[in-house]
Order: sequence, then C-alpha cells, then structure tokens
Amino acid sequence: MKSIFQIVLWIICIFLGYMIYKSVTGPIEFDKIKKERYAEVIERLKDIRNAQDAYKTVNGRFANNFETLVAFVDTGKYTITQQRDSSYMEFDKVYQIDMLKEVKIIDTLGFVSVKDSLFKNSDRYKSMMNVPYAANNEKFTMKADIIDKGGYRAPVYEVKVPKVVILSDQPKDLLSRENAQVSVEEVNGPEIKVGSLTEVSTSGNWPPIYDKKGDQ
Repeated sequence: MKSIFQIVLWIICIFLGYMIYKSVTGPIEFDKIKKERYAEVIERLKDIRNAQDAYKTVNGRFANNFETLVAFVDTGKYTITQQRDSSYMEFDKVYQIDMLKEVKIIDTLGFVSVKDSLFKNSDRYKSMMNVPYAANNEKFTMKADIIDKGGYRAPVYEVKVPKVVILSDQPKDLLSRENAQVSVEEVNGPEIKVGSLTEVSTSGNWPPIYDKKGDQ
C-alpha cells in the first residue's frame, strides 16, 4: 500500500509539474505562433491594399469583391503621364492686346501592366482572398463603399478576418486574452484588418513591427 501511495504521489507531482511548465511555456509558444501567422496574414492584406490602390487609381473607386479585383490585376494597366508647363499669346478682350497665357500640358507616355508593376513574376494575387492557416478555407471579408466626408464623396474599403480563424487550433483562454489586446505593440481587437468603411483610411490595425523597411 505504501508503494502504491508513493507511485500515486509521484504521478500527481509529475502532473502538477507539467501543468506549471505548460502555464509558463504555453503563452510563450502561443506568442511565437501568433506572430508567425499574423505576419503572413498581414503580408496578404498588404497585397490586397496595393491591388485596391491600383484599382482606385484607374477606376476612381475601390473594388467591392475579389473576383473584380483579381480580374483587374490580370488585365489592368497604369497610364504613364508627364506634366509640363507651356505658354502662348492670346488676345485679351478686356485690355485689347495680346497677353501671355500659361498652361499645364499632360502628355501620355505609355502604359504599364498592373500585374507586372505590383507582383512581377508572381501569381500570388490569384489567391490573395484566402486566409493563411484557416482551418476551413475561410476567405477575407471585403467591402467597398462611398461615404460623405464634409461634402466630399470619398471611396473607402475594408478587408478583415477574425483572429479566431487564424488561431483556431490554439488554447481558448489565450485566444480570449488575445482578442482583448490593447497595446501599441499588438494587433488590437478581435480582428486583423486594413482600411475602413467609416474613415478615409487605407491603414492596417497592426503595429509597425509587422512592416518591413519601405512599406507604407
């Protein structure tokens, strides 16, 4: 009986030791996994943002769905222009003399493929709607709209994904804590997103640590 009691105590001690170990290492491992996955998700959101910026440059608004956006990247072209100053003499009816008139002339120099400009030899734009690490092949939610800002009708868009989609295989208690994050060094809130449907902004809600040098 004494031997059995000692074995049971050893089992309890080992179990408690393991639980203490997991309580210390669990958050560390979660943070590592989280940052690796967030980095990949954010890179994809940056691709979407770049494609949306190009779409707006050409069309004056943002795309409302990924089918339209992907098709645009496939076939869209930037117009390359050059602005130059010029002048000429024009008869002024008020002063009854020829007067110098200055103008700006915009010349079209050519066209550049959006696909080559943004993605070069990569076709990753064709799958930019897919959320990395999504257990059920979830896609980013994307919406576009026109809002009124001080009398100006401004095109806006928003792309987002819940953190739970990216971290669905992680401990629920740590995920709940992550959804409540409020820090300048963390992705705050329960979602990772870029753009806004209420403000004229194409920024993401991630901290600068996820931006490489030269990213906007």
